[in-house]
Amino acid sequence: MSDFIFVTCQIGAEGAVKGELARRWPAFRLAFSRPGFLTFKLPSIHRLAEDFDLESVFARAYGFSLGKVTGKTPEKIAADLRAGAGRFSGQYFGQTPEELAAGVWKAAEGRPVQRIHVWQKDARAAGDRGFEPSLSEEASNVHRLLVEACPHPENLVRGGVARASCPCSGQHWRDASATQAARAGESVLDCVLLTPDQWWIGYHRANSIPSLYPGGMMSLELPLEAVSRAWLKMEEALRWSRLPIPRGARVAEIGSAPGGASQALLARGMWVTGIDPAEMDPAVLNHPCFTHIRRRSTQVRRREFQKIRWLTADMNVAPKYTLDAIEAIVAHPRVSIRGLLLTLKLTRWDLAEQLPDHLDRIRSWGFNVVRARQLHHNGREVCVAALQQPFHRKPFLGQRR
Repeated sequence: MSDFIFVTCQIGAEGAVKGELARRWPAFRLAFSRPGFLTFKLPSIHRLAEDFDLESVFARAYGFSLGKVTGKTPEKIAADLRAGAGRFSGQYFGQTPEELAAGVWKAAEGRPVQRIHVWQKDARAAGDRGFEPSLSEEASNVHRLLVEACPHPENLVRGGVARASCPCSGQHWRDASATQAARAGESVLDCVLLTPDQWWIGYHRANSIPSLYPGGMMSLELPLEAVSRAWLKMEEALRWSRLPIPRGARVAEIGSAPGGASQALLARGMWVTGIDPAEMDPAVLNHPCFTHIRRRSTQVRRREFQKIRWLTADMNVAPKYTLDAIEAIVAHPRVSIRGLLLTLKLTRWDLAEQLPDHLDRIRSWGFNVVRARQLHHNGREVCVAALQQPFHRKPFLGQRR
């Protein structure tokens, strides 16, 4: 069992991760920190299982750390070895990617491995000059090298072959297992690419939804017909939260314009009421299962929510104002909401400290299952999923407003 854990997160969220762990795991000690990547020294007796829950909103992926492999010149390697660095300090040296891949397996020697997850640390903050965290081509290439160097390939769960676009050659083929989700219970070897010649190695046992995916990142592609990237946020939120929203359900979306998130809901067979004073894209507006109420949520009569059972919101305001607007709806005696899917904007990173209070406030409305996560398609914001289980519909109180 390793004495360290690693955590990857959105660039800028490092302070939020440290704050969460200081509150939940005060015995953990920060060991190494770079933008988007941290390691923590564990207490001598921690009893963490391989599928432990870090209970962190801002940790995108995490696991036990086995150190790093580093690319160096022969002279530097010899100097480090003379100085006592190397195998016993958790560092493994190599000059070529193939040698680094061999070093990964030396680091993981003796560990059962069924799946390999490889991903790059974010290059920039989400949204900076259009940057979108994703599984890169470089990560796919390193995954291939690790599969080829695996000393026991018969233990690996392999994927099929998938086509992927390449800007320089049009099309190429790659092993689809580089982006495939693991199955719950599988032993996963983690490889985080901090730089092309510095790879951090770890492991975890797949359990939670994010832990099934390399780096906690679902491999989603924005459809050509999507009118905004809000489609990605909503699709990831639905897959992560696993809210039991059935086909034909009536969903109200506050802050719906221009309609990307509505498209994700409509594609799943839901009836969507979009509430936004701004214009909706015609592709959404003309959908037979979509209704647009061109007002602010505070201007919508509560009878419009009488048949609504699911409520989503993505408003460009501070969390308190979003929650004020949602509470005014769900607390109304004529409204019976079973589940929520909310985006809470963090206009400043220090607002992350208030998140536990926000979640308690949502629980006070009668939602007994409340979870939060900074999705990898989120910017400086978090997604909150809330469910009333079992669902208790409020008694009908007549036709008064």
